[in-house]
Amino acid sequence: MAASAAMALLAMVPFAPAKAEPMPVAAIYTVPVEQQWVSRIHQALSAAKERGEIDYVWSENVSNTDYERVMREYAEGGKRLIVGEAFGVERAARQVAEDYPETAFLMGSSFPAQEPNFAVFDNYIQEASYLTGIVAGKKTTTNIIGLVGGYPIPEVNRLMHAFMEGALSVNPDVKFLVSFIGSWYDPPKAKEASFAMIDRGADVMYAERYGVADAARERGKFAIGNVIDTQTEYPGTIIASALWHMEPTIDAALRAVADDGFEAIDYGPYSHMAEGGASLAPLDADLIGQETLDLVREKEAAIKDGSLEVEVNDEEPRPTL
Repeated sequence: MAASAAMALLAMVPFAPAKAEPMPVAAIYTVPVEQQWVSRIHQALSAAKERGEIDYVWSENVSNTDYERVMREYAEGGKRLIVGEAFGVERAARQVAEDYPETAFLMGSSFPAQEPNFAVFDNYIQEASYLTGIVAGKKTTTNIIGLVGGYPIPEVNRLMHAFMEGALSVNPDVKFLVSFIGSWYDPPKAKEASFAMIDRGADVMYAERYGVADAARERGKFAIGNVIDTQTEYPGTIIASALWHMEPTIDAALRAVADDGFEAIDYGPYSHMAEGGASLAPLDADLIGQETLDLVREKEAAIKDGSLEVEVNDEEPRPTL
């Protein structure tokens, strides 16, 4: 999924409003804005608001059954751009977009964009996830790594697969335990799933959800963070994190709306490392070893210059132990 030349050029130019009036923008979230995935969207939109570029409002904890109503209210209210997550409400969200063709919709989705105004995005941070897998593969001494996720959907699966691929690239003997808790935000459930894996020998945990790092800390194991940087909250426990930066995606969409050039395209490529959409949290050689740190930096450079391509695998990952 390569970004087009036009998209690449857009990503290099900071968004600046063409008019004095801030653009009216709304976002709809099915979980609290503190949740990892949506927090990155909220942060990017809040930054644009602080710069005076947009008038930003949002709704959080919106149920799937109420999502369509909220979308319509924002569209009726004159919002020029509506951002959200359509994973559980694909049909309804696309119908709303069809009913309001003058409104731009930028929605998290595993499916293609819909003409003329329903653009999609996703967290394609598999490159950074691959690099954290290298850290985990080097760090484990039991050769058992546990992965706890929310749901086995493409945007979760691809990151897990990339992480596993990275670990196997430096440690072909490693085995994986995989579990999905059936929730986007249930830290106690994620914690219990992690305890079960640690009891089976896992000494490094992939924390796709909140709660995993808590279990690792309590049992004296290590964890790998996902999407946001929580290493300061878990010093000595979280040893690497793949970070998602939504700013390139949001800024490109805002430019397109401001220029009356918004199109139904896939904004996913803006999440690639080369576009500034993904990175690694700071790595500590004292925690992971200088040799591992050097290897990660070498592979990161290869990803950015295009000589190393990390596969996008959206299939549900399976345990190998």
